Amino acid sequence: WQYGVPVQTEDAFLRLPSPVVSSWCSDANPAGFLVNQATKCIRSVSVEKCDSIQALSMLFYINSSILAVNITVQSIVVQSVNGMRTLLSSSEALRLPMVLDELCINAVLGVNYHITHTDTGEIIEAAAAFVLGAISREALSIEQSFEISFTQENTQPVPLSGNPGYVVGLPVRAGFQPQGYPFPAAFLFASLALSSNKHSQLTILHSTSTQDCLAAQGARAPVLFGYNVISGCKLRITAAMKCQPLAQTLLDVLKGQSFPEYVASFGNSQAQDVLDWVPITQLHISEQMISHTLQSSCQIPVSLGIEVKWTKYGSLVNPQARIVNVTATITSTTLKQLPSGREKIIPITSSVVFTDISSPAEPSYKAWPTINIKLPFDFFYPFV
Repeated sequence: WQYGVPVQTEDAFLRLPSPVVSSWCSDANPAGFLVNQATKCIRSVSVEKCDSIQALSMLFYINSSILAVNITVQSIVVQSVNGMRTLLSSSEALRLPMVLDELCINAVLGVNYHITHTDTGEIIEAAAAFVLGAISREALSIEQSFEISFTQENTQPVPLSGNPGYVVGLPVRAGFQPQGYPFPAAFLFASLALSSNKHSQLTILHSTSTQDCLAAQGARAPVLFGYNVISGCKLRITAAMKCQPLAQTLLDVLKGQSFPEYVASFGNSQAQDVLDWVPITQLHISEQMISHTLQSSCQIPVSLGIEVKWTKYGSLVNPQARIVNVTATITSTTLKQLPSGREKIIPITSSVVFTDISSPAEPSYKAWPTINIKLPFDFFYPFV
């Protein structure tokens, strides 16, 4: 399977009803592979004919298999007329629509497909969760909701941080450039394990109660959108410490074991949308230049500063937060070799700053019409 290709079944394709021209449901909308969708539409109903309306029956959504993979029923939730929902303990028995006491019961109000695939794009499992409800005789139409999501085998779904723009307080999503870039499929499969942390987030050093940098190695905190943060620890340096191993250890403390290369522009950026990922610009600056006369001095990183520039995107009524630039700056300082038996304590800091670079909103006006006419050649004859 390739991204966006309609998911084929034995008779046609997997249907995901959606509104086309108006709000009424159209069953001609195919579900695209790896395209997570959620739709709502209106469907006309008649209680007397509810058992003969295919779109109200569970069989309409599971009676065909995705090639060799059968669609199983994952769960069934029954909704009463007053809106109360109950999860059935068993989903093995199908509940078909029928008329009971002037009500159409077991009518499909919502379907949630969950497709599992391998890293090569092969669908291996398909499940559907249903919401069934009762329709009164007075109802002429109902609203149905449909959703489909895709998950790679042996992976956990990656949580989003907004839809589409970032929500303040949710983690900034980040990842790596996989081998095979810029091919979308490769970017997708590699990004599901975007970073070493479990939620594929941009992280910084997490301060501990001991304030010991060596003890804090591996303690990370996610960068939350809109929150300016500063954290740090203290490093006790002795004369026995070697320069290069110490510098690498401090770099791991500041950046973590796997510092990401890209940040998602939006909170719901999909991995296959390569243009929705912003590269992280990494800078290295030094507080002091190494003197040629100090043969025993070396450079060690002492701070990491991350600046996230974002802007408001979309309409003024409901602007969406979009990240446009991320810069990570490592600052190093010169460390001289200590005399034997001496110690020195230096602070190690990590900070994150969010900067709003949105342009002020300005009203727009239509251009004034221009007069573009030509007079006849002899208009002023015989005066001219």
